[in-house]
Amino acid sequence: MTKKENFIKRVYDIATELKLPLMDERVQDDVNFKTNKAIATVKFSFEEDEAVIRGFLGLAEYFHTVIIKRKDKFYIPDDHKLFILESG
Repeated sequence: MTKKENFIKRVYDIATELKLPLMDERVQDDVNFKTNKAIATVKFSFEEDEAVIRGFLGLAEYFHTVIIKRKDKFYIPDDHKLFILESG
Protein backbone atom coordinates (compact mmCIF):
# COMPACT_ATOMS: atom_id res chain seq x y z
CA MET A 1 0.00 0.00 0.00
CA THR A 2 1.43 3.40 -0.98
CA LYS A 3 1.79 6.32 1.41
CA LYS A 4 -1.20 8.17 -0.13
CA GLU A 5 -3.41 5.07 -0.03
CA ASN A 6 -2.49 4.50 3.61
CA PHE A 7 -3.25 8.16 4.38
CA ILE A 8 -6.69 7.98 2.73
CA LYS A 9 -7.52 4.67 4.46
CA ARG A 10 -6.52 6.12 7.83
CA VAL A 11 -8.75 9.19 7.34
CA TYR A 12 -11.69 6.94 6.43
CA ASP A 13 -11.05 4.70 9.46
CA ILE A 14 -10.86 7.59 11.92
CA ALA A 15 -13.89 9.37 10.41
CA THR A 16 -15.89 6.15 10.77
CA GLU A 17 -14.65 5.70 14.34
CA LEU A 18 -15.74 9.27 15.22
CA LYS A 19 -19.02 8.83 13.25
CA LEU A 20 -18.37 11.87 11.07
CA PRO A 21 -20.05 12.33 7.67
CA LEU A 22 -17.60 11.98 4.80
CA MET A 23 -18.62 12.64 1.19
CA ASP A 24 -16.53 11.22 -1.63
CA GLU A 25 -16.75 10.23 -5.29
CA ARG A 26 -19.31 7.56 -4.47
CA VAL A 27 -21.87 10.16 -3.33
CA GLN A 28 -21.07 13.26 -5.36
CA ASP A 29 -20.32 13.99 -8.99
CA ASP A 30 -18.13 17.03 -8.51
CA VAL A 31 -17.48 19.68 -5.92
CA ASN A 32 -16.11 23.20 -6.25
CA PHE A 33 -15.05 25.62 -3.56
CA LYS A 34 -15.27 29.38 -3.88
CA THR A 35 -11.97 30.18 -2.24
CA ASN A 36 -12.19 33.87 -3.16
CA LYS A 37 -14.90 34.27 -0.48
CA ALA A 38 -12.88 32.46 2.18
CA ILE A 39 -11.42 34.65 4.89
CA ALA A 40 -9.01 31.91 5.85
CA THR A 41 -7.70 28.74 4.26
CA VAL A 42 -5.89 26.43 6.67
CA LYS A 43 -3.81 23.52 5.34
CA PHE A 44 -2.91 20.47 7.39
CA SER A 45 -0.11 18.25 6.14
CA PHE A 46 -0.01 14.61 7.24
CA GLU A 47 3.51 13.31 7.88
CA GLU A 48 2.89 9.97 9.64
CA ASP A 49 1.44 11.66 12.78
CA GLU A 50 -2.13 10.48 13.30
CA ALA A 51 -2.76 13.45 15.61
CA VAL A 52 -2.88 15.68 12.51
CA ILE A 53 -5.75 13.62 11.08
CA ARG A 54 -7.60 13.55 14.41
CA GLY A 55 -7.17 17.31 14.85
CA PHE A 56 -8.45 17.96 11.34
CA LEU A 57 -11.47 15.68 11.76
CA GLY A 58 -12.16 17.25 15.15
CA LEU A 59 -12.86 20.50 13.30
CA ALA A 60 -15.72 18.84 11.39
CA GLU A 61 -17.17 17.71 14.70
CA TYR A 62 -16.70 21.16 16.26
CA PHE A 63 -18.27 23.05 13.34
CA HIS A 64 -20.99 20.37 12.79
CA THR A 65 -20.17 20.04 9.10
CA VAL A 66 -19.15 17.36 6.62
CA ILE A 67 -15.78 16.22 5.35
CA ILE A 68 -15.45 16.28 1.57
CA LYS A 69 -12.90 14.13 -0.27
CA ARG A 70 -11.74 15.37 -3.65
CA LYS A 71 -8.99 13.37 -5.35
CA ASP A 72 -6.42 12.76 -2.59
CA LYS A 73 -7.30 15.72 -0.34
CA PHE A 74 -9.95 16.24 2.31
CA TYR A 75 -11.83 19.49 2.89
CA ILE A 76 -13.94 20.91 5.68
CA PRO A 77 -15.91 23.96 4.54
CA ASP A 78 -17.30 26.31 7.17
CA ASP A 79 -18.83 29.71 6.45
CA HIS A 80 -15.80 31.79 5.38
CA LYS A 81 -13.14 29.22 6.29
CA LEU A 82 -11.80 26.27 4.37
CA PHE A 83 -9.72 23.57 6.06
CA ILE A 84 -7.64 21.25 3.86
CA LEU A 85 -5.90 17.99 4.80
CA GLU A 86 -3.32 16.53 2.45
CA SER A 87 -0.59 13.95 2.61
CA GLY A 88 2.86 15.55 2.87
